[in-house]
Amino acid sequence: MVSFFKADEEELKLVIVVRGDLKMSKGKIASQASHAAVNCAFASKKKDTKNFDKWFNEGQKKVVLKVDSLEALYELKAVADAQGLVNTVITDQGRTEIPSGSVTCIGIGPCPNAVVDRITGGLSML
Repeated sequence: MVSFFKADEEELKLVIVVRGDLKMSKGKIASQASHAAVNCAFASKKKDTKNFDKWFNEGQKKVVLKVDSLEALYELKAVADAQGLVNTVITDQGRTEIPSGSVTCIGIGPCPNAVVDRITGGLSML
């Protein structure tokens, strides 16, 4: 992975962005956000070990934000992909509240705050 920043320049975080239009319960949101955090952590450990180790040793900062549509979520993914950031889209299996195949959230990072804030800084907290 090509890096345009030094991992030790600033604090790192993992951002999870949840779709608000699905009207999931708090428990469902917590479950989906957990899937995103775990998937991003595993992917980061494999693909971006230096940032993963720094983030892990800093206390694994996570922030949960929201978007209002699937389209908005995929726009975030396109930007994260273009910048080479670790990210994961979570799709539900449909066993409880929402239909199978519903995209529920995206995890981005862990990466430097300034980098992910350029993508997600305008979003509201969940």
